[in-house]
Amino acid sequence: MSSHPNLLDANHSVLLLIDIQTRLSAAMAAEEAGQMALHSERLLTAASLLEVPVLLTEQYPQGLGPTQANLLELLPAAAQVFAKTGFSCCAAEGFCAALAALGRKQIVLAGQESHVCVLQTALELQHLGYRVHVVADAVCSRRAEHKALALQRMQQQGITLSCHESVLFEWLRDAKHERFKTISSLLR
Repeated sequence: MSSHPNLLDANHSVLLLIDIQTRLSAAMAAEEAGQMALHSERLLTAASLLEVPVLLTEQYPQGLGPTQANLLELLPAAAQVFAKTGFSCCAAEGFCAALAALGRKQIVLAGQESHVCVLQTALELQHLGYRVHVVADAVCSRRAEHKALALQRMQQQGITLSCHESVLFEWLRDAKHERFKTISSLLR
């Protein structure tokens, strides 16, 4: 059976976590930052179980510190971490080459801030020929209206907006999948 080209497939996806750093998250609304972290944990756990490659960026880690510890603990051994000062992940040294080397065209984005680093990364990756899926319930900005405008702008440009549960179930595709019970239990 042929599936729609915009449905995610674990064998063609890469999970990209953008700048989920403790100091940066502290500047966000607490509820939004908490939701982003929880949903990113679920995405990261599922990616590990389904062997979806993970890339992670940190914005100016010398000043903003490292990625949140709860996420670092879940990183698979093969995950690649890129420090950056440019807002788009594509500006990080070695990032585009590492992404291209994975040979996968579906990129799932989570992180912060929606209207800066997530937006610029999504648009640049789309321009490079990737199918970009932004997990709307796993991104945040300091101001709710900035997130809303960023999501609207990305959608207008053809970026797919989704929620973390949709990503997980698209990666699984079937309740008969050997990882179904484990991954669905993450949502309880």
